[in-house]
Amino acid sequence: MRYHFASVEARASGQHGTGKALPLSIIILAAGQGTRMRSSLPKVLQPLAGRPLLAHVVATAHELAADDVCVVYGHGGETVPEAIGDDSLRWALQAEQLGTGHAVQQAMPDTPDSNQVLILFGDVPLLTATTLHRLLDDTGPDELAVLSVDLDDPTGYGRILRDGDGVVGIVEQKDADEAQQAIREINTRVMVCPAARLRAWLDNLGNDNAQGEYYLTDVVAMAVAEGVAVRGIKADNWTEVMGINDKKQLAEAERALQARLVDELMAAGVGFADPARVDIRGKLECGREVFIDVNAVFEGDVHLGDGVTIESNNLVRDSRLGAGTVVHANCHIEGATTGDDCEIGPFARLRPGAELASNVKIGNFVEVKKSTIAEGSKVNHLTYIGDAEIGTGVNVGAGTITCNYDGANKHKTTIGNDVFIGSGVELVAPLTIGAGATIGAGSTITKAAPEGELTVGRSRQVTIKGWTKPVKKEK
Repeated sequence: MRYHFASVEARASGQHGTGKALPLSIIILAAGQGTRMRSSLPKVLQPLAGRPLLAHVVATAHELAADDVCVVYGHGGETVPEAIGDDSLRWALQAEQLGTGHAVQQAMPDTPDSNQVLILFGDVPLLTATTLHRLLDDTGPDELAVLSVDLDDPTGYGRILRDGDGVVGIVEQKDADEAQQAIREINTRVMVCPAARLRAWLDNLGNDNAQGEYYLTDVVAMAVAEGVAVRGIKADNWTEVMGINDKKQLAEAERALQARLVDELMAAGVGFADPARVDIRGKLECGREVFIDVNAVFEGDVHLGDGVTIESNNLVRDSRLGAGTVVHANCHIEGATTGDDCEIGPFARLRPGAELASNVKIGNFVEVKKSTIAEGSKVNHLTYIGDAEIGTGVNVGAGTITCNYDGANKHKTTIGNDVFIGSGVELVAPLTIGAGATIGAGSTITKAAPEGELTVGRSRQVTIKGWTKPVKKEK
């Protein structure tokens, strides 16, 4: 994923849109329980592309360069602020769930009257900064605006009532007459208005309804009654403004967001075997001529250099892969870095702290953990390298193990340049293998091996004459 901050800079510099916008406060409503999720995890903490729903909304709020961002939380208590972990946010508790109007009231005491207030929702994660910029820029300093969208089937949603270009009301499905039910433009709940007017409208909200709740949408009628202009700004599509209420909608949002992320990468020149079979759960930065095969998963912060190839069924997490590197099928890479033109896999695992220089080969069923491997070295087959420092031009034979753990502490293995290690070798750390040394196959090495010499550590082979295989006893 590539992050674009041009719109942020434009608003901050006063160059975006009309330039008439007031200082901006953003209130994010995130107090709902989300019973339809059927989960002990609060709804706004449900994962989407590797991050909580609320984290996506917060990130969008930050893109708008707001002076003040307040999150209203309730269900889940302090787990919500703890999960987001953003010290720049202001948090307001809605202890009782008394409706959206009541939720906004909890954020108002510390919201300056001189600001414009944008109200967002923690369960609407796909709304873009581009759309919100348009909403803000098309709203005057003493106007109210609601974000709407056209639906082919608007059943169940509040309809936008217009008189020419202006909005004169919002009617809920249950209260709409036949003509109103035919209206396709629906209310998304997102709105913007001056803080001072919002404060007064909220103070006059009533809860004379079946649910006994204070509805934020009632402020639209108040604005109309006072002669305040109410604008309806349409989002481009439903996907962007859809709310997430259950696991099915969460899955739909996941697919929609993944499609958006992959489209951005393809526009930048990244090739995909099948764009529908890739998952990006964090930040993915790609150079030129990158190719990604099916069932690749990227988590955390991942950087792929120019010409990187990711074959099928790979997981890459919090790693940087140098230009020209090829990751063959079925590898697990986490917290690792590589130089240019490395080859990894198939069926290899790079664990945190694995650092490969250029032209390093990590072959099938090889695991590397907290180790540096210098340029041109090869670890080809069925090998474990842990807590090691390996020099240039080293060949590590199949079935080699660095025995780094004594049951209490980890110890280091140091292997000099141009070392050849035969198959089936156990290197018992702490240990140093001198440059140019050769270690005979099947050896157990417990002491330093000198430079340029052959070192063998095998027990004497013995044949036991007359030995017979045990026979299974009859039951």
